[in-house]
Amino acid sequence: MPLKRKPEPNEDGLWPVTITYLKMTGGPRPQNITPPAIPHSIIRSENPTVSFYRYLYDAVGRDWGWTDRKKLSDEDLDRVIKDKDTEIYVLYVRGTPAGYAELNFKNYPAAVDLAYFGIMPEFIGMKMGPYFLNWAIEQAWYRDPDCITVNTCTLDHPKALPMYQRFGYVPYEQREVIIDPIADHD
Repeated sequence: MPLKRKPEPNEDGLWPVTITYLKMTGGPRPQNITPPAIPHSIIRSENPTVSFYRYLYDAVGRDWGWTDRKKLSDEDLDRVIKDKDTEIYVLYVRGTPAGYAELNFKNYPAAVDLAYFGIMPEFIGMKMGPYFLNWAIEQAWYRDPDCITVNTCTLDHPKALPMYQRFGYVPYEQREVIIDPIADHD
C-alpha cells in the first residue's frame, strides 16, 4: 500500500514547513544500484503539454502537499516547462508513468538544479526512487556543472532528505515557511 501523508496543520489551519536546501559538489557518490528487474524506461518529455505536466506534478505531489506549480496559470507554466533550460524526464514502468525528474540548467555551468523529483504513490516501495534519483544525478553531472542543487521539505517523503544525503548532497541552508492549504491547494 502506498505511503500517504496528510500534512499536519497548526491551530490556524496552516502548514508549518521546513525547507532544506542541499548541494553536491565534485561529482556524485558512486551508488551500487541494480536496475529494476521490471520493464521500465526513462524518456525526456521534450515538448510537454501543460495538462501532462499537471498530471505528473499532481500524481507525484498530491499526498505531499505540493502547491507551487498549482499556483501558476497555464500560460506561465507552459513557459516554465518549455524553457530551453528546463529538461523533464519521465520514468515509465511497464508503459505507465511512475515518476518524473525536472532538471533546470538556468544557472549552468555554476549549478544544475534538480527542481522537482518524485515517484508516484503506486510505485513507492519498489526501489524505483533510488534508481531514478541516481539516473537524474548522473544526467545532471553529464554536463559537468560546478554543483547540482536540490531542496526538500518536511512535507516530502520522510526518506527524501536522508536519501539525498546518502547520494552526496550536503545541506547548506534551512528556511521555515507557512503554507496556507486553502489558498495554495486545490
